[in-house]
This record gives sequence, C-alpha cells and structure tokens, in this order.
Amino acid sequence: MKNRFSISCYNFDSNLEREIIDNHRDYLSWPLVYFLNDQQTKYAYVGETTDVVKRMKAHSKTQNKKDLTAVNLITSDLFNKSATLDVEANLIRYINADGQYHLKNANLGIANHRFYQQKEVYWELFSDIWDELRAMGIARHSLENIDNSDLFKYSPYKSLSTEQVTSLKLILECLLDDNTNVSLIQGGAGTGKSILAIFLFKLLKTNLDDFNFADFDEEDLELFNLLKAVRAKYGELEMALVIPMASFRKTISKVFKNIQGLSPKMVVGPSDLAKNNYDLVIVDEGHRLRRRVNLGPYFKPFDDTCKALGLDESTASELDWLLIQSKKSLIFYDRFQSIKPSDVLRSRYVALENAPSTRIETLKTQFRCRGGNEYVKLIHDLLDNKINSTNKFQSLEYECYLFEDLQQMVDEINKREKLDGLSRMVAGYAWEWVSNKDKSAFDIVIEDTKLRWNSVAIDWVNSPKSVDEIGCIHTTQGYDLNYTGVIIGHELDYDFEAKQMVIDKSKYKDKAGKNTIKDDQILKEYILNIYKTILLRGVKGTFIYACNDNLRKYLSQFIALKTTTEEKLQLKIIDEPNINTIPFYDLEIAAGSFSELQLVEDIRYIELDDAIHNQEHYFACRVVGESMNKIIPNGSICLFEKYTHGSRNGLITLVEMTDFIDADFGSNYTVKEYSSKKNTTEDNWRHEEITLLPKSTLDYTSIVLRDEETINLKVIGVFVRVLGF
Repeated sequence: MKNRFSISCYNFDSNLEREIIDNHRDYLSWPLVYFLNDQQTKYAYVGETTDVVKRMKAHSKTQNKKDLTAVNLITSDLFNKSATLDVEANLIRYINADGQYHLKNANLGIANHRFYQQKEVYWELFSDIWDELRAMGIARHSLENIDNSDLFKYSPYKSLSTEQVTSLKLILECLLDDNTNVSLIQGGAGTGKSILAIFLFKLLKTNLDDFNFADFDEEDLELFNLLKAVRAKYGELEMALVIPMASFRKTISKVFKNIQGLSPKMVVGPSDLAKNNYDLVIVDEGHRLRRRVNLGPYFKPFDDTCKALGLDESTASELDWLLIQSKKSLIFYDRFQSIKPSDVLRSRYVALENAPSTRIETLKTQFRCRGGNEYVKLIHDLLDNKINSTNKFQSLEYECYLFEDLQQMVDEINKREKLDGLSRMVAGYAWEWVSNKDKSAFDIVIEDTKLRWNSVAIDWVNSPKSVDEIGCIHTTQGYDLNYTGVIIGHELDYDFEAKQMVIDKSKYKDKAGKNTIKDDQILKEYILNIYKTILLRGVKGTFIYACNDNLRKYLSQFIALKTTTEEKLQLKIIDEPNINTIPFYDLEIAAGSFSELQLVEDIRYIELDDAIHNQEHYFACRVVGESMNKIIPNGSICLFEKYTHGSRNGLITLVEMTDFIDADFGSNYTVKEYSSKKNTTEDNWRHEEITLLPKSTLDYTSIVLRDEETINLKVIGVFVRVLGF
C-alpha cells in the first residue's frame, strides 16, 4: 500500500540539509508540505515545495524565518502539486484559527485548488494529518470545533471570490488615486463584507518578503503589484478598523490578537478616531455609524468628540469623524441593516455616493446562507410585500421552516446546537428586558414557554448561557450562526386587506429605537430591517415563529410549516424522474450492494415542492426501527447527502456492511451515529475501531467493529433531515 503520509521532525539548523538527504531521498523532488515553528515564541510558517532542500536553504537566509527553530516535513506518496497546495492552504487556515501559533504567512495567494479526487481522497488525508498534528501537540482543537470558531470565520486566510478580488483592486487603486478619497462597498447580509475588510487589513500590514511568489497566479501578481505600489506611495500605512457595535468589535479584536502584524488596538470604536490621524480607515458595518439622536449615555462622549474635531454636534455624525481623520476611507455599508434613528441617515450616504471623490463597488454573491440569493430574495420580498411566487421555499442546502408551536422551535434549536453547534434563539424587540433587574423573572412568555433575554451584551453568541437565552439585533448583528430560531413579536403583523406589513408602535419596546420618530413609516422600515438582518444570520437554516396569527398565516403561504411526528407529511413517490425529484431507494428489499441498487431500472423517485439545486448529491430512503428514534422516527423517509469526503465522526450515517444484518432493516444497511479510532504508523494507517451508536429511547446496543471487521464497512450517505413519511 502507498505511504498515506508521515510527519518527520528536525531542528531548523545547519544539519537539516544532510538529514533531509539521508532520510528523505525519495522525496527530494517530490511535492511535500512543511511546518516551520518555534515552540517558545509560538511563531510558525506553513509552506509546500517540490524541492525541499532548496526551499529550506532559502528560508534559512530569510530574516523573517531565522527565529524559527524546528521543521516538520509532511510527506505522502499520494501527494501531487495540486494536493500539496490544497493541504498547505488548509493547514494555514486551520493552524491560524487553532490559536496555538502566530503565522508568518501572507494571506495573498490562499486559493481553492480544485483537482481530481480532492473531496474523495485528499480531505480525508488532511483530516488524518490534522489528527496526527493534534497528537504531536502542534494543533489543539478538532476541525469541527474550529469550523464554528470566530478565529476561523473571520480569518484573513481565506480564498476570495471574483467580485471580492475586483473590490480589492478597486480599493488599492483608490489608495493610489489622489482624486479619490472614499471607497464605498455596498453589500447585503452574508456577502462577505467583514471577511474582505479583515483580509485587506492583513494584506496591507504584511511584510512584502512573506509572500510566496512561486505559487502566485496571474490574478495574485496583479494584486501584489498594486499592493507594492501602495507601499511605495505610503510606506507603512497608519490604519484602523472601525466597528461601531461594541460586541462585534470585541470579537474582531480577539481575531486580530492571533494574527502576526496585527494588534487588537487596531480595532477601534468611532470615538477613538479623534485620538489619531490615519492614512486609511476601514469601516465595517458602516450602516451602524451614529448621529446625535437617542444616544443615551453616549451623548457626552459624542459631543466631546465633535468638539475635539471642531464640529457642530447637532449636525455632525461619526461618518464625518472618519472622513476628517483619514486621508482615505473604505466603508462597508448595507442600507437594509440600519435599524434605529441614531444610525446615520440614508440621505447622508446618498450624498457620499454622488461625491466625485467616491468610488462605489457592490457585493452580490451570498457567502453565509446556503440558501443563496434565492433565500435572501425570499426574505426581502416577504417583508417588502413584493413576493410573486406561488411556491413555498424549498432547498436541499438550506432549512427554512415556520413553526406554530414555539416550544417545538426551541427544542429544534437545542437539537441543532447538539448536532452542529452555534444554534441560537433570536427575537425582535417586542418584550421588556425585566430579567436585567430581576434575574428570576422571564422576559418572553408565550403559552407554556418561558424565556429570558441575553444576560450579557458583549459577545453574547459565544457566551456560556447563550444556548438557553434569546439574543436580539444588538447581540447578533455581524455574527454567523449555523441555525437561527427567530421569534417575530407582536409589533409586526400582516394586513390582508391592505396587503402589506403593519406595525404596532406600542408593542415595540426599544425606546432608543423609536423615540423621536414621528413618522410611523420610518419606524416600520427600521423594524423590517431588524428582521431582515436576524433572518439572514443562519448558515444552514432559519426557523421562524410569528406571534400574530395573520402574519403566521401570510408566511405559511411561502414557507413550509414544520410538522410534528404526529402530523405525518405524505411525500409524493413517482416512477419517473424530473427536475424536482431525488432517487428513493428501498433498502428493506435490497438484496445486493448499494452500487447495484443505484443501477436497477425500477428505482422510484420522490418529488419535492420546488426545483432542487445539486440534486445529484442527494437521495432518500426509509429508515425503519426504533434505534434512532430520538432523531429519526420509525418509518420516516430521510434525506441523505452522498458521502464523498470529510470526517464522519459525530455524524449520523447510512452504512453498508457485508458481514452484518441489521435486525430493523433486515438487510446489510444500518443508520447510526459514526465514531472511529485510527492507528497510524510510519508507513500506513488503519481503522482500529469503528463504533456505530444508536440514539434511542429504547435499549439498543452499539455496533463495534475492530481491526479487519472495519474493512467490510462502507459509508453511503450522511443524514440531512427527515423529509416525511
């Protein structure tokens, strides 16, 4: 068998060349990945090469690498150039987010390299490499844990979309253009504004010597040449990243703390701008910059800052502060996320857009919600009364359901928290915050469900109690969640006669959000923007409960109701495929292997309500028995995603085993939660033990496979959700 991989450790010193030649003769001209580090300072560098001796010599002469003392060479007979580029990129992303080391790598040129068997072979290989690095103490957290971390979500080590690269070029050109002072980057929720802001900040603060030119493509070189021209013009840029919301500002400060060349002090609030003049100010969430309205305790700091800058506090805003204090400014802005009267007025941004010294770019691609632009359009059309579809939203990639029972939605979010993490309940501001003063009191009481608002205001999403609490717009704006349960309060309803959304001002409890507003239409726009924002937090899904009956009835026309197990949704099973179908395999009567089952001519199909994206990635089958009844009711038809890559640990999987008959299925198939242990040697690896765990209210025994028994197991698919019955 080919050598899957090995990791060899050496001192990064004058003996390294000889040791590499003596111990890795077969890999001297072979693609490999390396990890340079120093255990004491916790600095590191990740790279890949096809000439390891030459690359190590070059690093030893580089001033920026001389303080590194050890090198780990990752070799594999399975590596090719594309594979090592992919492993290198993944290591950079995950090592940075793991938090153990500060990387010396630049962030330009981190790309998604697509190649043959990338998913089928190389992600599994990378997962095994990561496990070995954890065993060695180089990495600490699991890949699944890192995926949900802010250090990963907001890392500058990201591959950028084509439109993001275009925006980067625009920004760098703006810095070079003496006639341009402002770059205004407009984009809706989930279009990657924060990622682009952080990527740019890191790029502009990176030592030019840290770039790996060997792996640059034409687009990278174009960006690098623009970056080099900016450096030649300004030298070391004096910069600040301005984030108006204190909670999100603290989160990004933590991200900056772990990135070489960056500091938490570079992430500032608007009032900090008065302390310094800047070459460039980058503003994330620019729609939350404030003016002198409903500021509460912030009135005095606002007035003091205006006085220090020589501005009239009655007419000035935080937007004016940054324009005065910076030679150039970059503002990320979404007018649909302006949510209260203290926000800078839209008319001020319109004037800025029309100024001759402003360049404008628009981000359109959806990066957060797996429902894509289709789901984003649904939310905007629903709330703006522009919906013209007669179909309910349907997506295999994104779960969106309307609930008639709030407790059922709370239970569903709790279940997703256990399975996926980062699943939270969020609500509109339709209830007083009584628990702020009386910790025993409940804020939101609906029938038998009693809930409390967030107990902390800063970084609530990551706080220990957040799973049991309700977040609001102020604690979630800017954050990504896997699943969001949204409670729409009594302040928003639907009028079927007028065919439009209506508000009840008395039911909206955010005093700072409504005081001074005399026009109810303006308040309505703010309330709708709040719901547009929180309904677009979920990466994998959004669940909705509407307090008002009319609004729930209106939404139910376009969003499917979440059924209980007693309300058995009947699926339409047909004999011929179409654009709305996925294959349905009857595993109860299957006599052969799954591959044979897919080839038979009499496969039946399940027709779903709407067109399906990437339907070739999915299939359905009926799950029988009680071994998984905590999650999958007996007899339900379930949606599975075909298994191609990635760690299976902790996932519910459909597996095929040639030497086992499942008592419930009566065949060689079973559905269980997957867990495995691996044994890795210098030359090979193998599954030492695979455990298939039931999730049942009854007494079912886990299936444990050891050593040679594991060879006879094949993972067919990963459970997505119950479709119906």
